[in-house]
Amino acid sequence: MTENRELELYFHIPFCVRKCLYCDFLSGPAEPGTRRQYMEALMGEVRKKAEDCREDTVVSAFLGGGTPSLADPDQIERLLEAVHGHYRVAPDAEITIEVNPGTADREKLKAYQKAGINRLSIGLQSADDEELAALGRIHTWRQFLDIYREAREAGFVNINVDVMSALPGQSLESCLKTLEKVLDLEPAPEHISAYSLILEEGTPFFEMASAGELQLPDEELDRLMYRETGRMLGEAGYRRYEISNYAREGHECRHNKGYWTRKNYLGFGLGAASLYNNMRYKNTGSMTEYLRDPLGSREEMQRLSREEQMEEFMFLGLRLTEGVSLERFRRVFGVALEEIYGPAVERSVKDGLLYRYSRPAKNGKEDMLALTELGLDVSNYCLARFLL
Repeated sequence: MTENRELELYFHIPFCVRKCLYCDFLSGPAEPGTRRQYMEALMGEVRKKAEDCREDTVVSAFLGGGTPSLADPDQIERLLEAVHGHYRVAPDAEITIEVNPGTADREKLKAYQKAGINRLSIGLQSADDEELAALGRIHTWRQFLDIYREAREAGFVNINVDVMSALPGQSLESCLKTLEKVLDLEPAPEHISAYSLILEEGTPFFEMASAGELQLPDEELDRLMYRETGRMLGEAGYRRYEISNYAREGHECRHNKGYWTRKNYLGFGLGAASLYNNMRYKNTGSMTEYLRDPLGSREEMQRLSREEQMEEFMFLGLRLTEGVSLERFRRVFGVALEEIYGPAVERSVKDGLLYRYSRPAKNGKEDMLALTELGLDVSNYCLARFLL
Protein backbone atom coordinates (compact mmCIF):
# COMPACT_ATOMS: atom_id res chain seq x y z
CA MET A 1 0.00 0.00 0.00
CA THR A 2 2.99 2.31 -0.45
CA GLU A 3 2.17 4.93 -3.07
CA ASN A 4 5.69 5.95 -4.05
CA ARG A 5 9.32 5.61 -3.06
CA GLU A 6 9.78 8.97 -1.39
CA LEU A 7 11.58 8.74 1.94
CA GLU A 8 12.08 11.08 4.89
CA LEU A 9 14.89 10.86 7.44
CA TYR A 10 14.84 11.97 11.07
CA PHE A 11 17.97 12.22 13.23
CA HIS A 12 17.59 12.41 16.99
CA ILE A 13 20.43 14.26 18.69
CA PRO A 14 19.43 13.95 22.34
CA PHE A 15 21.85 16.34 24.01
CA CYS A 16 20.92 19.62 25.68
CA VAL A 17 22.41 22.02 28.20
CA ARG A 18 19.63 21.12 30.63
CA LYS A 19 16.09 19.82 30.31
CA CYS A 20 13.25 22.32 30.28
CA LEU A 21 10.66 21.80 32.99
CA TYR A 22 7.94 20.79 30.52
CA CYS A 23 10.05 18.50 28.30
CA ASP A 24 9.38 14.76 28.13
CA PHE A 25 11.63 14.14 25.10
CA LEU A 26 14.41 11.59 25.35
CA SER A 27 17.16 14.11 25.99
CA GLY A 28 19.61 15.40 28.57
CA PRO A 29 23.12 16.71 29.21
CA ALA A 30 26.15 14.61 28.25
CA GLU A 31 29.90 15.08 28.32
CA PRO A 32 31.80 15.66 25.03
CA GLY A 33 33.15 12.12 24.80
CA THR A 34 29.67 10.61 24.89
CA ARG A 35 28.49 13.08 22.27
CA ARG A 36 31.31 12.11 19.91
CA GLN A 37 30.70 8.41 20.46
CA TYR A 38 26.98 8.91 19.84
CA MET A 39 27.50 10.78 16.57
CA GLU A 40 29.76 7.98 15.33
CA ALA A 41 27.09 5.40 16.19
CA LEU A 42 24.50 7.56 14.42
CA MET A 43 26.59 7.61 11.25
CA GLY A 44 27.02 3.84 11.44
CA GLU A 45 23.25 3.43 11.65
CA VAL A 46 22.84 5.74 8.64
CA ARG A 47 25.20 3.66 6.52
CA LYS A 48 23.70 0.31 7.50
CA LYS A 49 20.02 1.21 7.05
CA ALA A 50 20.73 2.47 3.54
CA GLU A 51 21.05 -1.13 2.36
CA ASP A 52 17.27 -1.61 2.67
CA CYS A 53 16.14 1.45 0.73
CA ARG A 54 18.30 1.88 -2.34
CA GLU A 55 15.24 2.49 -4.52
CA ASP A 56 13.99 5.34 -2.33
CA THR A 57 14.58 9.04 -2.86
CA VAL A 58 15.15 11.17 0.25
CA VAL A 59 12.92 14.25 -0.02
CA SER A 60 13.49 15.66 3.47
CA ALA A 61 15.68 15.29 6.52
CA PHE A 62 15.19 16.71 9.99
CA LEU A 63 17.80 16.98 12.75
CA GLY A 64 15.90 17.25 16.03
CA GLY A 65 16.55 16.78 19.69
CA GLY A 66 17.42 17.72 22.34
CA THR A 67 19.49 20.53 20.97
CA PRO A 68 21.21 19.50 17.72
CA SER A 69 23.01 22.84 17.62
CA LEU A 70 25.11 21.63 20.57
CA ALA A 71 26.88 19.19 18.22
CA ASP A 72 30.12 20.30 16.61
CA PRO A 73 29.59 21.59 13.04
CA ASP A 74 32.05 19.05 11.66
CA GLN A 75 29.95 16.24 13.17
CA ILE A 76 26.83 17.59 11.46
CA GLU A 77 28.74 17.91 8.20
CA ARG A 78 30.01 14.32 8.41
CA LEU A 79 26.52 13.05 9.22
CA LEU A 80 25.06 14.71 6.13
CA GLU A 81 27.99 13.52 4.02
CA ALA A 82 27.09 9.98 5.09
CA VAL A 83 23.50 10.58 4.02
CA HIS A 84 24.50 11.88 0.60
CA GLY A 85 27.03 9.10 0.20
CA HIS A 86 24.61 6.26 0.91
CA TYR A 87 21.16 7.51 -0.11
CA ARG A 88 19.63 8.96 -3.24
CA VAL A 89 18.86 12.53 -2.14
CA ALA A 90 16.56 14.76 -4.17
CA PRO A 91 18.29 17.96 -5.38
CA ASP A 92 15.61 20.08 -3.72
CA ALA A 93 15.39 18.04 -0.49
CA GLU A 94 14.32 20.06 2.55
CA ILE A 95 16.95 19.67 5.28
CA THR A 96 16.12 21.18 8.68
CA ILE A 97 18.04 21.52 11.92
CA GLU A 98 16.59 22.62 15.25
CA VAL A 99 18.59 25.41 16.87
CA ASN A 100 18.26 26.88 20.34
CA PRO A 101 19.41 30.39 21.23
CA GLY A 102 22.65 30.40 23.17
CA THR A 103 23.99 27.27 21.43
CA ALA A 104 24.99 28.58 17.99
CA ASP A 105 26.69 31.55 16.37
CA ARG A 106 27.22 32.92 12.86
CA GLU A 107 30.15 30.62 12.09
CA LYS A 108 28.27 27.52 13.18
CA LEU A 109 25.24 28.58 11.11
CA LYS A 110 27.42 29.14 8.05
CA ALA A 111 28.87 25.66 8.53
CA TYR A 112 25.36 24.21 8.60
CA GLN A 113 24.53 25.92 5.34
CA LYS A 114 27.74 24.67 3.76
CA ALA A 115 26.76 21.15 4.86
CA GLY A 116 23.51 21.44 2.90
CA ILE A 117 21.05 22.49 5.61
CA ASN A 118 18.51 24.87 4.07
CA ARG A 119 15.95 25.32 6.85
CA LEU A 120 16.25 26.33 10.51
CA SER A 121 13.77 25.77 13.32
CA ILE A 122 14.54 28.10 16.22
CA GLY A 123 13.03 27.38 19.64
CA LEU A 124 11.82 30.67 21.12
CA GLN A 125 8.67 29.66 23.06
CA SER A 126 8.18 33.13 24.58
CA ALA A 127 9.47 36.67 24.12
CA ASP A 128 9.07 37.33 27.85
CA ASP A 129 12.21 36.61 29.87
CA GLU A 130 10.24 35.80 33.03
CA GLU A 131 8.16 33.24 31.14
CA LEU A 132 11.31 31.75 29.62
CA ALA A 133 12.85 31.38 33.07
CA ALA A 134 9.66 29.76 34.38
CA LEU A 135 9.87 27.20 31.57
CA GLY A 136 13.49 26.40 32.42
CA ARG A 137 14.78 27.73 29.08
CA ILE A 138 18.48 28.64 29.00
CA HIS A 139 18.11 31.77 26.86
CA THR A 140 16.63 35.25 26.85
CA TRP A 141 14.69 37.19 24.21
CA ARG A 142 17.88 39.11 23.42
CA GLN A 143 19.76 35.88 22.73
CA PHE A 144 16.97 34.79 20.39
CA LEU A 145 17.27 38.10 18.52
CA ASP A 146 21.00 37.53 18.19
CA ILE A 147 20.69 34.06 16.68
CA TYR A 148 17.84 35.12 14.40
CA ARG A 149 19.91 38.01 13.04
CA GLU A 150 22.96 35.80 12.62
CA ALA A 151 20.87 33.19 10.77
CA ARG A 152 19.70 35.80 8.28
CA GLU A 153 23.24 37.12 7.87
CA ALA A 154 24.43 33.56 7.24
CA GLY A 155 21.99 33.39 4.34
CA PHE A 156 19.07 31.33 5.66
CA VAL A 157 15.84 32.23 3.88
CA ASN A 158 13.58 29.54 5.37
CA ILE A 159 13.22 29.86 9.14
CA ASN A 160 10.64 28.51 11.55
CA VAL A 161 10.10 29.96 15.02
CA ASP A 162 8.50 27.85 17.77
CA VAL A 163 6.22 29.62 20.26
CA MET A 164 4.11 28.26 23.11
CA SER A 165 0.95 29.46 24.83
CA ALA A 166 -0.97 28.58 28.01
CA LEU A 167 2.24 29.02 30.01
CA PRO A 168 2.28 29.30 33.83
CA GLY A 169 0.86 32.69 34.82
CA GLN A 170 0.52 33.79 31.19
CA SER A 171 -2.14 36.30 30.18
CA LEU A 172 -3.74 36.67 26.78
CA GLU A 173 -1.92 40.00 26.42
CA SER A 174 1.46 38.35 27.07
CA CYS A 175 0.71 35.51 24.66
CA LEU A 176 -0.14 37.92 21.85
CA LYS A 177 2.82 40.15 22.70
CA THR A 178 5.17 37.27 21.87
CA LEU A 179 3.47 36.85 18.49
CA GLU A 180 3.65 40.59 17.87
CA LYS A 181 7.39 40.63 18.54
CA VAL A 182 7.96 37.64 16.26
CA LEU A 183 5.96 39.25 13.47
CA ASP A 184 7.98 42.46 13.88
CA LEU A 185 11.22 40.63 13.05
CA GLU A 186 12.86 41.87 9.85
CA PRO A 187 12.31 39.90 7.78
CA ALA A 188 9.59 37.96 9.57
CA PRO A 189 9.98 34.17 9.75
CA GLU A 190 8.62 32.09 6.90
CA HIS A 191 7.00 29.60 9.28
CA ILE A 192 5.61 29.71 12.82
CA SER A 193 4.73 26.71 14.98
CA ALA A 194 2.37 27.71 17.79
CA TYR A 195 1.65 25.07 20.41
CA SER A 196 -0.25 25.05 23.67
CA LEU A 197 1.69 23.78 26.67
CA ILE A 198 0.82 20.16 27.45
CA LEU A 199 1.63 18.65 30.82
CA GLU A 200 3.41 15.37 30.19
CA GLU A 201 3.64 12.74 32.92
CA GLY A 202 7.12 12.43 34.36
CA THR A 203 8.08 16.08 33.85
CA PRO A 204 8.70 18.57 36.66
CA PHE A 205 5.71 20.61 35.46
CA PHE A 206 3.45 17.57 35.77
CA GLU A 207 4.61 16.99 39.34
CA MET A 208 4.22 20.66 40.21
CA ALA A 209 0.70 20.75 38.76
CA SER A 210 -0.26 17.58 40.63
CA ALA A 211 0.90 19.23 43.86
CA GLY A 212 -1.08 22.39 43.12
CA GLU A 213 2.10 24.43 42.67
CA LEU A 214 1.60 25.47 39.04
CA GLN A 215 -0.80 28.24 38.06
CA LEU A 216 -1.91 27.58 34.49
CA PRO A 217 -4.48 29.38 32.33
CA ASP A 218 -7.86 27.66 32.48
CA GLU A 219 -9.26 25.80 29.49
CA GLU A 220 -11.34 28.75 28.32
CA LEU A 221 -8.32 31.09 28.27
CA ASP A 222 -6.21 28.39 26.59
CA ARG A 223 -8.79 28.11 23.77
CA LEU A 224 -8.98 31.89 23.48
CA MET A 225 -5.20 32.08 23.10
CA TYR A 226 -5.37 29.43 20.39
CA ARG A 227 -8.10 31.22 18.45
CA GLU A 228 -6.48 34.64 18.78
CA THR A 229 -3.16 33.18 17.64
CA GLY A 230 -4.83 31.91 14.48
CA ARG A 231 -6.54 35.24 13.87
CA MET A 232 -3.37 37.28 14.40
CA LEU A 233 -1.18 35.09 12.21
CA GLY A 234 -3.85 34.90 9.52
CA GLU A 235 -4.06 38.68 9.36
CA ALA A 236 -0.26 38.79 9.04
CA GLY A 237 -0.32 36.60 5.93
CA TYR A 238 0.31 33.17 7.44
CA ARG A 239 -1.89 30.28 6.40
CA ARG A 240 -2.69 27.65 8.99
CA TYR A 241 -2.05 24.38 7.16
CA GLU A 242 -2.06 22.13 10.23
CA ILE A 243 -3.61 22.38 13.67
CA SER A 244 -0.59 24.17 15.18
CA ASN A 245 1.45 25.25 12.15
CA TYR A 246 1.35 28.40 10.04
CA ALA A 247 3.35 29.31 6.95
CA ARG A 248 3.78 31.98 4.33
CA GLU A 249 3.07 30.88 0.77
CA GLY A 250 5.40 28.09 -0.32
CA HIS A 251 6.99 27.53 3.09
CA GLU A 252 4.99 24.73 4.66
CA CYS A 253 7.25 22.22 6.41
CA ARG A 254 7.48 19.43 3.85
CA HIS A 255 9.01 17.03 6.37
CA ASN A 256 6.16 17.31 8.86
CA LYS A 257 3.56 17.13 6.09
CA GLY A 258 5.17 13.82 5.19
CA TYR A 259 4.40 12.49 8.69
CA TRP A 260 0.77 13.57 8.42
CA THR A 261 0.35 11.97 5.00
CA ARG A 262 2.13 8.75 6.03
CA LYS A 263 5.22 8.95 3.86
CA ASN A 264 7.86 6.36 4.64
CA TYR A 265 10.37 7.68 7.16
CA LEU A 266 13.40 6.31 8.94
CA GLY A 267 14.40 7.47 12.40
CA PHE A 268 18.04 7.37 13.47
CA GLY A 269 19.35 7.64 17.00
CA LEU A 270 18.19 7.11 20.55
CA GLY A 271 14.46 6.32 20.77
CA ALA A 272 13.85 7.38 17.16
CA ALA A 273 10.72 5.99 15.50
CA SER A 274 10.35 4.73 11.92
CA LEU A 275 7.52 3.89 9.55
CA TYR A 276 8.66 1.89 6.54
CA ASN A 277 6.40 -0.17 4.29
CA ASN A 278 3.72 -0.11 7.01
CA MET A 279 6.08 -1.44 9.66
CA ARG A 280 6.46 0.75 12.74
CA TYR A 281 9.38 0.38 15.10
CA LYS A 282 11.58 2.48 17.36
CA ASN A 283 15.12 2.35 18.62
CA THR A 284 16.00 1.66 22.22
CA GLY A 285 15.86 4.48 24.75
CA SER A 286 18.97 3.17 26.52
CA MET A 287 22.12 5.08 25.60
CA THR A 288 24.28 2.14 26.67
CA GLU A 289 22.40 -0.29 24.42
CA TYR A 290 22.32 2.12 21.49
CA LEU A 291 26.05 2.80 21.60
CA ARG A 292 26.78 -0.92 21.85
CA ASP A 293 24.61 -1.87 18.85
CA PRO A 294 22.59 0.87 17.08
CA LEU A 295 20.91 -1.59 14.71
CA GLY A 296 20.31 -4.38 17.19
CA SER A 297 18.31 -2.30 19.64
CA ARG A 298 14.96 -1.97 17.88
CA GLU A 299 11.88 -2.10 20.08
CA GLU A 300 8.11 -2.24 19.60
CA MET A 301 8.17 -3.55 16.04
CA GLN A 302 4.63 -3.63 14.68
CA ARG A 303 3.28 -4.54 11.26
CA LEU A 304 0.27 -2.25 10.82
CA SER A 305 -2.96 -3.96 9.89
CA ARG A 306 -5.12 -2.56 7.10
CA GLU A 307 -7.50 -1.11 9.72
CA GLU A 308 -4.63 0.57 11.59
CA GLN A 309 -3.38 2.09 8.34
CA MET A 310 -6.85 3.48 7.68
CA GLU A 311 -7.01 4.95 11.18
CA GLU A 312 -3.66 6.67 10.71
CA PHE A 313 -4.69 7.94 7.27
CA MET A 314 -7.67 9.68 8.89
CA PHE A 315 -6.43 11.01 12.21
CA LEU A 316 -3.07 12.12 10.82
CA GLY A 317 -4.43 13.48 7.53
CA LEU A 318 -7.25 15.41 9.19
CA ARG A 319 -4.67 17.38 11.19
CA LEU A 320 -3.97 19.18 7.92
CA THR A 321 -6.42 21.97 7.19
CA GLU A 322 -6.71 20.73 3.59
CA GLY A 323 -7.99 17.47 5.06
CA VAL A 324 -7.96 14.07 3.38
CA SER A 325 -8.63 13.12 -0.22
CA LEU A 326 -11.44 10.65 -0.84
CA GLU A 327 -9.77 9.60 -4.08
CA ARG A 328 -6.42 8.98 -2.37
CA PHE A 329 -8.16 6.86 0.28
CA ARG A 330 -9.72 4.75 -2.46
CA ARG A 331 -6.40 4.52 -4.32
CA VAL A 332 -4.48 3.41 -1.24
CA PHE A 333 -7.02 1.02 0.28
CA GLY A 334 -9.13 -0.06 -2.69
CA VAL A 335 -12.40 0.92 -1.03
CA ALA A 336 -14.47 4.11 -0.74
CA LEU A 337 -13.91 6.12 2.43
CA GLU A 338 -17.66 6.24 3.03
CA GLU A 339 -17.85 2.43 3.13
CA ILE A 340 -15.51 2.41 6.13
CA TYR A 341 -16.27 5.70 7.84
CA GLY A 342 -19.72 6.69 6.58
CA PRO A 343 -21.46 6.97 10.00
CA ALA A 344 -18.51 8.81 11.60
CA VAL A 345 -18.36 11.26 8.69
CA GLU A 346 -22.10 11.94 8.66
CA ARG A 347 -22.22 12.44 12.42
CA SER A 348 -19.23 14.80 12.35
CA VAL A 349 -20.63 16.82 9.44
CA LYS A 350 -23.97 17.10 11.25
CA ASP A 351 -22.16 18.26 14.41
CA GLY A 352 -20.30 20.93 12.45
CA LEU A 353 -16.88 19.34 12.95
CA LEU A 354 -16.22 18.27 9.35
CA TYR A 355 -17.09 19.64 5.94
CA ARG A 356 -16.81 18.42 2.38
CA TYR A 357 -15.36 20.44 -0.50
CA SER A 358 -13.79 19.97 -3.92
CA ARG A 359 -10.50 21.34 -5.21
CA PRO A 360 -8.95 21.38 -8.70
CA ALA A 361 -7.06 18.24 -9.73
CA LYS A 362 -5.41 16.82 -12.84
CA ASN A 363 -8.55 14.99 -13.85
CA GLY A 364 -11.02 17.75 -13.02
CA LYS A 365 -11.66 17.92 -9.29
CA GLU A 366 -10.74 16.12 -6.09
CA ASP A 367 -13.26 15.59 -3.29
CA MET A 368 -11.90 16.39 0.16
CA LEU A 369 -12.98 16.03 3.78
CA ALA A 370 -11.61 18.50 6.33
CA LEU A 371 -12.08 19.81 9.87
CA THR A 372 -14.13 22.98 10.31
CA GLU A 373 -12.95 25.78 12.60
CA LEU A 374 -14.93 24.14 15.40
CA GLY A 375 -13.42 20.77 14.48
CA LEU A 376 -9.91 22.20 14.66
CA ASP A 377 -10.77 23.67 18.06
CA VAL A 378 -11.80 20.25 19.44
CA SER A 379 -9.67 18.13 17.13
CA ASN A 380 -8.85 15.32 19.59
CA TYR A 381 -12.56 14.76 20.24
CA CYS A 382 -13.34 14.65 16.53
CA LEU A 383 -10.37 12.50 15.46
CA ALA A 384 -11.21 9.86 18.06
CA ARG A 385 -14.30 9.04 16.01
CA PHE A 386 -12.09 7.54 13.31
CA LEU A 387 -10.67 4.78 15.46
CA LEU A 388 -12.07 1.53 14.12
